Amino acid sequence: MAKPMISHKVDNIQAEELLGLSPGLVTSIANSLEKERLFEARIKVEPLRAPECADLLQLLPPELRRRLVEYMRQDFDPEILPELEEDIRNEIAEALGTKSLVNAIRRLELDDALEFFETLDEIKQSIIFENIPPKLRNFVKEGLNFPEDSAGRLMERDFVAVPEFWTIGQIIDFVREAKDLPNAFYDIFVVDPRQRPLGKVALSQVLRNKRSITVKNLMNSDFVTVPAMMDQEEVAYLFSQQNLVSAPVVDNSNRLIGTITVDDVLDVIQEEAEEDIMHLGGVSSDDFYSAALETGRSRFSWLFVNLITAVIASIVIGVFEGTIEKIVMLAVLMPIVASMGGNAGTQTMTVAVRALATKELTKSNAMRVLGKEALVGIYNGVLFALLIGCLAWFWGDSWKIGAVMAIAMIVTLVLAAFSGIAIPLALARTGIDPAIASSVLLTTITDVVAFSVFLGLAALLLL
Repeated sequence: MAKPMISHKVDNIQAEELLGLSPGLVTSIANSLEKERLFEARIKVEPLRAPECADLLQLLPPELRRRLVEYMRQDFDPEILPELEEDIRNEIAEALGTKSLVNAIRRLELDDALEFFETLDEIKQSIIFENIPPKLRNFVKEGLNFPEDSAGRLMERDFVAVPEFWTIGQIIDFVREAKDLPNAFYDIFVVDPRQRPLGKVALSQVLRNKRSITVKNLMNSDFVTVPAMMDQEEVAYLFSQQNLVSAPVVDNSNRLIGTITVDDVLDVIQEEAEEDIMHLGGVSSDDFYSAALETGRSRFSWLFVNLITAVIASIVIGVFEGTIEKIVMLAVLMPIVASMGGNAGTQTMTVAVRALATKELTKSNAMRVLGKEALVGIYNGVLFALLIGCLAWFWGDSWKIGAVMAIAMIVTLVLAAFSGIAIPLALARTGIDPAIASSVLLTTITDVVAFSVFLGLAALLLL
């Protein structure tokens, strides 16, 4: 009997095919809005879920976006707001108007409401603050007391906590009857009379055990608590390392004050990853949706810093002006050395910044990693030295030029690889985000060293 054929081909299915939003639908909705067929646009938008609606609003031009929001103001889904980029979020808030905005915030979970509230201007904050329910107002007020990007800002204040003497039956009855429970929760926390967490019980355990069993006999006492002042990046790392679905948040007195769930952490992971990538390029995370003038202003500062580094490199070249005038071939070969050094350093720096973010690069293995990168620099330096040295020899019709090029290539690549690790490490130890400043420092070092070594050797060996 012949064996059935097993296909190992992966279907090229795009995520958008499984969701409601597609490029064709975006174009169709945009056309309807342009022709002011608002009811037609509404019919097309209604089947979309909140994240898809958020994507749609961000893809539409500003005038069409405002037109759609104003038309659907009464039925606007508040779950759309947390999914929007900050600039677009403020624009939507303006289009919604105060009354609709207040109603939307009332229906949001606390962490989402808090995140949205803090992005508004002071006038809107004061108006909304006076019109939201007292409970939500107190939660927002308390939440704003925590530092930005902390676990206190990230946590949900609604959670399920029971004493250790309760039975499974009591928990089930409580969950069924209670009115102020979170929309979604995964664990039930066990606390003492002072609200300090003693353990937790997964919902699956509650459903699969007899009603007579006490929580004390079922709870897991080996669990992790998150301090309210912990940075959200550290929270994400904790969830990743411990494979957590949810975790209790405690104050300075170790009292349970909230909970963080994995869906919130996924947002943090995405946010931090995007932030690091953007910082490596010297831009902000909301750069894509900002106005042209605002984007230009935000990029100017880092371009100005790059200008200064370029001037420093030019000063080094100016020192060897006489050498370049006598041997014009040096001017042709200089960019090769600097470019190779910059690219090699960027490769190492990218790996280092990511390793620092994931805590794979620490004090314990820093010297080993530095040594490895130095060896990588030597390896690539020797290979490219042979390649570019022979090319320079042939091109410049002088073995001395080839030798200068080869030596400069080895020194530059070794130092670039070493600097790509050392700079992020040094910045991290001083409390500076390596993703922000590493690229500028690395460019300066590699350019200055490349030009100094290349032109210095040329002055010694060729003149």
